[in-house]
Amino acid sequence: MAYGLGLIMPRIGFQSWAGALTLGVILVAPAARADTLEGALAEAYSSNPSLNSQRASVRATDENVPQALSGYRPRISITASGGEQTSSTTSKNPSTIGAAALYNTISGYNSPFSTGITATQTLFNGFQTANKTRQAEAQVLAARATLRNTEQTVLLNAATAYMNLLRDAAILKLQESNVEVLQEQLRQTRDRFNVGEVTRTDVAQAESSLAAGRSQVLTAQANYTSSAATYRQVIGRNPGKLAPGTPVDRFSPHALPAAISVGIATNPSVVSAQFNVDVAEDAVKVAESALYPTLSVQGNFTKNWLSQQSLSVMESYNASVFGTLSVPIYQGGAEYSVIRQAKETLGQRRLDLDVTRDTVRQNVVQSWGQLEAAKANIEATRAQVQAAEIALNGVREEARVGQRTTLDVLNAQQTLVNARVAVVTAQHDRVVASYALLAAVGRLSPQVLRLHVPTYDARVHYRQVRDSWAGVRNPDGR
Repeated sequence: MAYGLGLIMPRIGFQSWAGALTLGVILVAPAARADTLEGALAEAYSSNPSLNSQRASVRATDENVPQALSGYRPRISITASGGEQTSSTTSKNPSTIGAAALYNTISGYNSPFSTGITATQTLFNGFQTANKTRQAEAQVLAARATLRNTEQTVLLNAATAYMNLLRDAAILKLQESNVEVLQEQLRQTRDRFNVGEVTRTDVAQAESSLAAGRSQVLTAQANYTSSAATYRQVIGRNPGKLAPGTPVDRFSPHALPAAISVGIATNPSVVSAQFNVDVAEDAVKVAESALYPTLSVQGNFTKNWLSQQSLSVMESYNASVFGTLSVPIYQGGAEYSVIRQAKETLGQRRLDLDVTRDTVRQNVVQSWGQLEAAKANIEATRAQVQAAEIALNGVREEARVGQRTTLDVLNAQQTLVNARVAVVTAQHDRVVASYALLAAVGRLSPQVLRLHVPTYDARVHYRQVRDSWAGVRNPDGR
């Protein structure tokens, strides 16, 4: 059922005004060009800044995987050096007995140049690279679950903002219509006072009710303005004419135990907490890698033209391949502290998972209760409106024959207005509660709602960067 809010208020006499007011809140069909709840959700899903920010965060987290995989790959560097130099060397030759010493001077100018390449490959590092890769992949999955949670929050906020604006617009119309009725009531009371049918007290009571009605209009106007601003913030554009909203009960489990089971299993908060446990487990293994030996091999080749040490050397080269084995014995105890710290963090993440599951269970039960209460409240408030309509008509007829006062009529009329406001609020709560329950069980998504909007697939960007060996250009993720 779609819940729309509207009033029929023709410009006729007081009795017709009151009769029209008793029509209250009615269900209406969406206008051809009206904004729809589904359209607002699609708009928020596409352009909400908070959601786009979280998507960027997921893409940044994707880069942790190629960074971890780089531990499997070689490191290659090229070096080159060159310059200008002059050199002069004077040497003394040994002399024979009785002969003068001989001195030999060698001087010259040259431009030595050398270039080289070095390649280093890690063969074993205590499984550190493998554990870092698994940790990075778990971080990616946790970030995706966080993105799903943000999507649910944005969609729920969008549905709430839409229904809040729809509710406040209807309440504003109710209050404005009430003021028009009170103005007509005041006019008729003054006419009756002029002919001596009522006292000055009746006129004052009508004036007081009109002033109170105008105050309620101002409050309703302020609430509507605030809701419109929230709508603009969440949806991303100014609201137009809003069509009725529709509950989404059909997408939720039909029994509370099933809803609890689905929520604990699929709520993105729980999923994110589970992957955070995996991240912490891999962090322990990474820390333990500091206790293992490391083995690497390095190859080097250097080519020299001329020499900085000797003017007689014209060309030379050097090539080498060396293996390096490093066995940690004792490093001051820091590595053991890091391992203990990682284990404590793992214990904390497991406790966080339990807390998250309990929180999700509580949210599911609470949302289920609110939805059931909202359904019952609609029926109760409708019955309240019907009773208030009958009471108002009866008080008005009794006032005509002098058995009721003007104040009785005004009170009965205000009771009816309050009842209609309660119906509007109950219809609003019915729709919002259905979205809240869908979010609590983890099913509030554009796919489930069948929104006509391209869905964001975080796996696309991940596949684009996971095995990337080089490049600084960011993929678009499409």
